[in-house]
Amino acid sequence: MSQTIVIAGATGDLGERITRALLEEDAEVRVLTRTASDPGASDTLRALGAKILPVDYADAEELKSAVGGADAVVSALSGLAPVILDSQTRLLMAAVAAGVPRFIPSDYSLDHTTIKDRSNRNLQLRRDFRTILDAAPIRATSVLNGAFADMLTGVAPLVLFGRRRVLYWHDADQPMAFTTKDDVATYTAHAALDREAPRFLRIAGDTVSSRDLAAIMTDISGEQYRLLYAGSIGSLRLMARAGQALSGTSEDLYPAWQGMQYFGNMFSGDGAFQTLDNDRYGSRAWTSAREVLADR
Repeated sequence: MSQTIVIAGATGDLGERITRALLEEDAEVRVLTRTASDPGASDTLRALGAKILPVDYADAEELKSAVGGADAVVSALSGLAPVILDSQTRLLMAAVAAGVPRFIPSDYSLDHTTIKDRSNRNLQLRRDFRTILDAAPIRATSVLNGAFADMLTGVAPLVLFGRRRVLYWHDADQPMAFTTKDDVATYTAHAALDREAPRFLRIAGDTVSSRDLAAIMTDISGEQYRLLYAGSIGSLRLMARAGQALSGTSEDLYPAWQGMQYFGNMFSGDGAFQTLDNDRYGSRAWTSAREVLADR
């Protein structure tokens, strides 16, 4: 018998991928959208077979009705405190009130359980929500995946393609976990359908250092990529604090200083995984950093 999974944030990039992965596993999927959202944003998911439910997150009864009877609620909500703490808590309370047995929060990050307190604004929100979630009478599972692998070819200035350099702070050999969004989505779908999933699942499509990345890019491009020392962890965190102070009450989800905070957690190793759960749902081919960089 197929399970019913409710997903919030399905019209976002990762949320849509999770929804597709759940549908491929023959789950019955209910997608929650805000009543004020563009109705056309869910047309693709509706066409794939998901049931679209517009809800008002401020209406506790409406939200409870929307999640009622589900086997699990999956959050892929993205935002700052009004979303990760306020809206996600309302979603959690609705799941508890409706008797939903399981909840997967919007974590999808490096290990925020081991980072220094207040060292990363976005991850601190997840740490704060974890306190709320762990006090609730519901079985919870967080999927932690390191950094999204698209940052290797995206806006995060780690691999400097034009200059043939790879940045590092503190230690060029610090291992860092990277996982593609498709791999995260597929794994999260399996976790959502796993009634015995543990509190935390840690996965990594690949684990590489800046030195590894320089060697990979040299091999792929045929041109020499060299390491570029960018400073100490202390100087990196000092720059992040200065940038945060100058930005004031910015509502930007990923300002430059936030990226510095992520790099601080990655290169210090305080957000690194000590064990991985990659094989919990069977052996599979994970997308490597080399594949991501080669596809560029």
